[in-house]
Amino acid sequence: MIDIGLTRVSRVLCLGAHSDDIEIGCGGTVLKIIRHNPKVEVFWHVFSAEGKRKREARQSAREFLGGTNVRGIGIDKFRESYFPNQWASVKDTFEALKQRFNPDLILTHYRHDRHQDHAVISDLTWNTFRDHFILEYEIPKYDGDLGQPNVFVALPEDICNQKIGTILRHFQTQASRHWFTQESFLGILRIRGIESATRYAEAYYCRKLILL
Repeated sequence: MIDIGLTRVSRVLCLGAHSDDIEIGCGGTVLKIIRHNPKVEVFWHVFSAEGKRKREARQSAREFLGGTNVRGIGIDKFRESYFPNQWASVKDTFEALKQRFNPDLILTHYRHDRHQDHAVISDLTWNTFRDHFILEYEIPKYDGDLGQPNVFVALPEDICNQKIGTILRHFQTQASRHWFTQESFLGILRIRGIESATRYAEAYYCRKLILL
């Protein structure tokens, strides 16, 4: 196992199809990067959130990014579950992001995620940012599409608690869903911790990595 630090990351682009995806998939990693480098520049973009979910998304992003050099929090209102039919418009948004922000690290959805919106965001990330370092995060769900990730970010317990507490506090519209629980979020962190010989971890899929 190779240990590659995140302390040198200075610009991070976080991409999520829906209002809570970034927090669930990579929230702990973002918090850890910020802890080690408070001057990191972050651009956080959610592609689908309206009404109460838009307010939740913005408030949550602000808390996760508190104290950092936030370059932007973008929240679009593409029709949820219909991203494949909105490909051209979503692509235009990606092209605008590319002109606005040049990241060292991009955190996006897993290519083989069974949710069609997630898959579109993953594909367009690679289509738009061809020469960037991209890590694909996972979202546990009913579809059972969790795979075998090959990159792990070990997380201390306090960051895990901060991540989960912030998610549960802000996304009240999701509180009635059977999977939206502390046990669910902590469970996947613990499983990935076991796989990486740590206690807790977030896991990613890396398709291309150049070691210099």
